[in-house]
Amino acid sequence: MSQYYSPKKTRGIFNPDTEEPFRISRSKIDLFMSCPKCFYLDRRLGIGRPPGFPFNLNTAVDTLLKKEFDIHRVEKTPHPFMKTYGIDAVPFQHEKMDEWRNNWKGVQYLYEPTNFLVTGAIDDIWINSEKELMVVDYKATSKKTEVSIDAEWQITYKRQVEIYQWLLHKNGFKMSNTAYFVYCNGITDKEAFDQRIEFTVKLIPYNGNSDWVEGTLKNIKDCLIGENIPEMDKDCDYCRYRKELAKTESWTK
Repeated sequence: MSQYYSPKKTRGIFNPDTEEPFRISRSKIDLFMSCPKCFYLDRRLGIGRPPGFPFNLNTAVDTLLKKEFDIHRVEKTPHPFMKTYGIDAVPFQHEKMDEWRNNWKGVQYLYEPTNFLVTGAIDDIWINSEKELMVVDYKATSKKTEVSIDAEWQITYKRQVEIYQWLLHKNGFKMSNTAYFVYCNGITDKEAFDQRIEFTVKLIPYNGNSDWVEGTLKNIKDCLIGENIPEMDKDCDYCRYRKELAKTESWTK
């Protein structure tokens, strides 16, 4: 039996009466951007969206890429991907790298106007010859067409790296606007499985702009201190499901 909704969760719930900083992750910021109502139900009332199933294969690819780039991090040498794409950079070395990658810690910054401790767990950071840091995010999929970040739903990817750029900048680092997606695409047109999945890898640059972050954090604060649940987002499948379910239940009573 699932224990996700029993008992009602209290950890990570916003309390308007406390002066303690409120921890808010990159993913919860994105939740607010996707649907303020779902965000309020989650962070203020403790009723989150049902959890998704873990993407274990994606996690495995993520772990292997980190190990591979860490070899070059120690040796202070560029990864072959960087050479192939003409990127003048090497993996960035820092004593907090493991902490920044940890989902329960991540890169952190206390944004005092909202009293939010903003966090985000990065995949990787590169440093170029201008001593600018570049955010890097790993993605994995399997599709027959060429991978890109052009789909409408992939705005979440772009917001993700922009929050990381903002966090690192607030921690005093010189940042490049250019972030990179290391996108791995599983090949499915082989003649046989042969106990191996092969991937093509594409480096996709993205010119990020984090100017929206601080205004959004203030909007989130206004949302959380409010006593009314926000209106549902017309494009939110979760809200539409709850609405249709409520209709059906009212008809059957």
